[in-house]
Amino acid sequence: MVFCNTAIAAGDHPTLAIGSNAPDFKLTGTDDKIYTLSSFSKADILVIVFTCNHCPTAQAYEDRLIQLTKDYAAKKVAVVAIMPNDPKAIRLDELGYTDMSDSFEEMKLRAKQKQYNFPYLYDGETQSVAQAYGPAATPHVFIFDKTRKLRYQGRIDDVEKPSKTPHNFDTRNAIDALLAGKELAVQTTKVFGCSIKWAEKESWLQKANEDWAKEPVAIDTIDVQGIKDLVKNNSDKLRLINVWATWCGPCVAEFSEFITMNRMYRNRDFEFISVSADEPENKDKVMKFLQKKQASATNYIFSGDDKYKLIEAIDPNWQGALPYTILVEPGGKIVYAKQGQIDPQEMKRMIVDDKFIGRYY
Repeated sequence: MVFCNTAIAAGDHPTLAIGSNAPDFKLTGTDDKIYTLSSFSKADILVIVFTCNHCPTAQAYEDRLIQLTKDYAAKKVAVVAIMPNDPKAIRLDELGYTDMSDSFEEMKLRAKQKQYNFPYLYDGETQSVAQAYGPAATPHVFIFDKTRKLRYQGRIDDVEKPSKTPHNFDTRNAIDALLAGKELAVQTTKVFGCSIKWAEKESWLQKANEDWAKEPVAIDTIDVQGIKDLVKNNSDKLRLINVWATWCGPCVAEFSEFITMNRMYRNRDFEFISVSADEPENKDKVMKFLQKKQASATNYIFSGDDKYKLIEAIDPNWQGALPYTILVEPGGKIVYAKQGQIDPQEMKRMIVDDKFIGRYY
């Protein structure tokens, strides 16, 4: 199960009522500029979208928000995105559809990667703006007229998946009506997406860490044929294999990153497997390291004494230096191979963008 906490209505944080004045704010954007309501005073219509990095629904609407901004920029319509989540309240197993969480630094990465053409503001530290507006989920749209009265709040449209065509373009319809000086046919809709990660949910993260610490850690031996079978990957899962050793400094330094990825993606069609190249007689030492790292994934230690056979079995293109990491699709296609330390951000992006995983429901 993937924990996204899908929401369709505001709970303990009531949503701003139609006709209300836009609450002011003072937030920092990913461009390091400070934004307030007055920053958008030249706009006749202000569209505020509460969205985030990690939510699959929010990601599904990124390109549509970019296009919306382009389509209405010349019509004095301003679009601004606000990230409402407390990053400390997000569990790793809520990140199964993403390569980034919702920290300010990761927001900067996402804005640059997607080339956002609208300001992307951080409210994760105090969540004061989110509390004032009351978004129920990400994304949640609030549209204000020239006097900054709320005229519409709800969804962008009625179809989440980008590959499908919506039936109701609610946000565009509201903007078009306001531009034409007409009454809105629809003023509110329900919203579908990931629930806001309020600060009071930080205890969930502590509980998750406690549960993960209790998971059993095991290690088995594996021979050359076993290694070949791993790489053939006759499973239905995207398989990340890391070959490492306790005496290898870079291996030890990056190992926690693999534990993080395992916790992020293991509830999907994904598995992480570690293969230790330590001598078989050092199995106890390897086990102690794995226990320290809470490595509850599948772990092996190579049973043979000929490391060159291990190298050939993993990947004939591997020159033999540790660590070595490969990403193998079902059927045995190696889509990523790296000798030396990985770039964790790049690795997460490759996993979530692989056709066997994906960013959307």
